[in-house]
Amino acid sequence: MPSITSQYLARYRRIGAGEGADDPLPVTGAQRRFALVRSLDTAGRPDLVPMFFAFPHGTVDPARLAAAANRLAALHPVLRARSAVVRGAPVLLPERPDVPMAVVTPAPGEDTAAALRRTLAGWSPQGPSMRMFLARDEAPGGEEVLAIVLDHASCDGQSLARIVGEIEAAYAEGPDAEGPSPGETAAELAAYREAVLLQLEAEDRASSPAAMAYWGERLRAVREQAPLPSPGHPVAGAPPSGAAERRVPVRETGVSFPDLLDACRAAAGALYGPGHQVPLGYPWGGRPPGAAQVIGCFLNTVVFPATTSEGPAGNSTAFDWWEDLDRADAPFDAVVHAARAAGSGWTGRLDGLLTVDDTQRRPPLTLGGVTGRETHVDGRPVRGPFAVSVTHGPTLHLRMVWDRAVVDDDRAERAFAALADAVATTPAGAVG
Repeated sequence: MPSITSQYLARYRRIGAGEGADDPLPVTGAQRRFALVRSLDTAGRPDLVPMFFAFPHGTVDPARLAAAANRLAALHPVLRARSAVVRGAPVLLPERPDVPMAVVTPAPGEDTAAALRRTLAGWSPQGPSMRMFLARDEAPGGEEVLAIVLDHASCDGQSLARIVGEIEAAYAEGPDAEGPSPGETAAELAAYREAVLLQLEAEDRASSPAAMAYWGERLRAVREQAPLPSPGHPVAGAPPSGAAERRVPVRETGVSFPDLLDACRAAAGALYGPGHQVPLGYPWGGRPPGAAQVIGCFLNTVVFPATTSEGPAGNSTAFDWWEDLDRADAPFDAVVHAARAAGSGWTGRLDGLLTVDDTQRRPPLTLGGVTGRETHVDGRPVRGPFAVSVTHGPTLHLRMVWDRAVVDDDRAERAFAALADAVATTPAGAVG
């Protein structure tokens, strides 16, 4: 039976897409996943990737920054394309670069974080995939916070460092600098199209009958444990999400990825109770071999069925994770289909998400000689009941956010304590 990816490629080729500047671009399995997730969301919300940088008041020149961002979008097709479905095939349609740069004025009683939360809550899925917002605190000594925000279907974690670096360089050139030449634009477009097609070929190979049988059996018992978000929030006027964080000293042996999966399993146990197979997701992968390191969305989301039970899973988690990695290129929608064909009632919603980052991979943003401080804006809506981010640096920075429409704060904070304690007490060298 043809794989989901091969069926998609056949539909894409039937629409007559060529290699012209305005021809539809194919989408990766990761981009198809975000379309699936959005379809499962009752409000149809897209997944957003925001980066927030705090600067001294008056640092950022909005017109100069908008010009820099539009030069970036002119070069990179995924930043000036919109999602569409053409004759049954999801595609990206390249358009002229148009990166909005809006100055956000806090309402009475708001700070810059609240103003940005309000602004991002009104994000329209029909607009450009990259947008920028500048919220200014007009009080003496106040800061301004710049939000560079992307639709997740247009970028992954590997793209963010390049986006920050190229915006910084374009800003330094000034608003009157020339944009990319037609030759540069054509070369980047060709490199992007080739990278996506190589990715789709890799995903097709990874969707073998044996791999689908593996994922079907692996996820047969998986069910979502959390209910769908209810309208409204438990505390009137409270932000839609809660957050907790802790810094843990890094051992010489480090903390392995299976350690972190076990910690998320402990959190899931505190949230949902013992005896469940909870679907946790984590991004994995990169650009396919031989492809240019283009800006785009290539990282697959791998599903880990976390068994909630008493005590650490330890070496069992490590063994299962290594087995999963041999089939980690299978695209998310194909894995969901395999699980359902094997008898699971899983719809594709994840009960938890784990991401791991390295502070050295993304340098801070410097504009006009002033380096911004990367910061968080808490309280924004989150996708799924809970999400954990782990940042490697001088210490291990653990952070968990949760959807208050699904999980109350007390239970979420107990879950975070279970997660942090599991990381802190993992025996050195216990997991390979």
